[in-house]
Amino acid sequence: MSQTVSPPLYAAIDLGSNSFHMLVVRHIDGSVQTMAKIKRKVRLAAGLDENNALSTEAMQRGWDCLSLFAERLQDIPPENIRIVGTATLRTATNVDIFLKKANDILGQKINVISGEEEAATIYKGVAHTSGGSGRRLVVDIGGASTEVIIGEGFTAKALTSLKMGCVTWLERHFKDRQLNASNFDNAIEAAKATLSPILDNYNQLGWDVCVGASGTVQALQEIMLAQGMDEVITLTKLKRLQKQAMLAERLEELEIEGLTLERALVFPSGLSILIAIFESLKIESMTLAGGALREGLAYEMVDELRHDNIHNRTIASVQSRYQMDVEYGEQVATLSQNLLAQAGGDEWISEPQASVLLTTAAKLHEIGLTIDFKKGGEHGAYLLQNLDLPGFTRAQKFCLGEVVRRYREQLTSLPEQHAVSGTSSKRILRLLRLATLLTHRRNTQLEPQVSLEVNGDNLTLSISKQWLVDNPLTAAELEIEANRQSDIGWPLVINASE
Repeated sequence: MSQTVSPPLYAAIDLGSNSFHMLVVRHIDGSVQTMAKIKRKVRLAAGLDENNALSTEAMQRGWDCLSLFAERLQDIPPENIRIVGTATLRTATNVDIFLKKANDILGQKINVISGEEEAATIYKGVAHTSGGSGRRLVVDIGGASTEVIIGEGFTAKALTSLKMGCVTWLERHFKDRQLNASNFDNAIEAAKATLSPILDNYNQLGWDVCVGASGTVQALQEIMLAQGMDEVITLTKLKRLQKQAMLAERLEELEIEGLTLERALVFPSGLSILIAIFESLKIESMTLAGGALREGLAYEMVDELRHDNIHNRTIASVQSRYQMDVEYGEQVATLSQNLLAQAGGDEWISEPQASVLLTTAAKLHEIGLTIDFKKGGEHGAYLLQNLDLPGFTRAQKFCLGEVVRRYREQLTSLPEQHAVSGTSSKRILRLLRLATLLTHRRNTQLEPQVSLEVNGDNLTLSISKQWLVDNPLTAAELEIEANRQSDIGWPLVINASE
């Protein structure tokens, strides 16, 4: 009997200025699957003295953490391990003392990377895990450095690592632990001064979308969602959170709904830096990236995953894992896009990501059937909203799930979601339902020629009269569908053409 070989494990370790992180993944079905995430708050940057020497206490905290990581590394091939040190280890004058013992503990060599290397790896992590077309601006606020990158696809156009972070700004501008306007203003202005040398170059390059890749941005998003806001970060929301923070006089008294205790200490300093970045670069909105430094290290170790379309890779991985009918998914997606083009394409569904969501929903709409037919839509919604889907934001996953929940039979209005406009999500669902009905024979040769006319939300679908006669069950289902859509205020007429 042949023995099944387990997929190899990969480990990426990031020795940051505030926390040490370890990510363990495996490569399976064309994607990276997270097997473990281990994080310890080491506060390395807080151990730097005025001469930039690390204190013995800070080094010991680091060594204690690495002793824990070393246990997990024992079962991972050495060639599948990457360990990097960042800003504090770049700065520390006595870094050799720390590294000598750290290397012995891990049995692996730690690579202290330059700021530019760190920025480049962060960008790779974002490119491998975050969707969006066009040029992107990436911001990563760490403990002692902030990386600002502009790139397109998998290629970075501008890489900068700035010497400011949530730990160093805490020690410099909130040392007295007062959350007053003076401390915030000083922290924001100092961050703006640090940013000023790069502004001309970055504004000249320009960008289409902005993503944040850091604990600071993740913490902000968690707070906003806990307070009933959507996931998109704006300057208005940042200013609102600053006001909430200033309701507490001292850092130790800081209580904001959605803010964890472990993040509270560096929250005001990280928030100040992000406000400065928004104001200096005139950023309108930012979303959270799917990954950053550790993901960049992990993905770059897997040759098969380098430089391919992130959405296509994610869809193919899910189809493989759940043994889906790939050819049929392609058929539904093709017809959906054909109907969209007849409806007016980008003029009818205005947001560029809406077309991607339509194609994704078409290719994955049957995912719930792998669990059960009767509640296939419910299961599909749960899976899509809870799976790790690189390239799709939390809001997009929620939207996909709600569309797939309703792809057949019972039709109800979509709930509020923040991935696309309510009009676009409704139109995505309508096209998906029509495409699945018209392709039920699962053969492109047996699919009818159709024409779709739209007048706002009024749809008229014309199909050959003879085809409807030859396919009486589908004809009956199309009439039922026309009634269902019309009954909830989405007028649909089925027209039998000669």
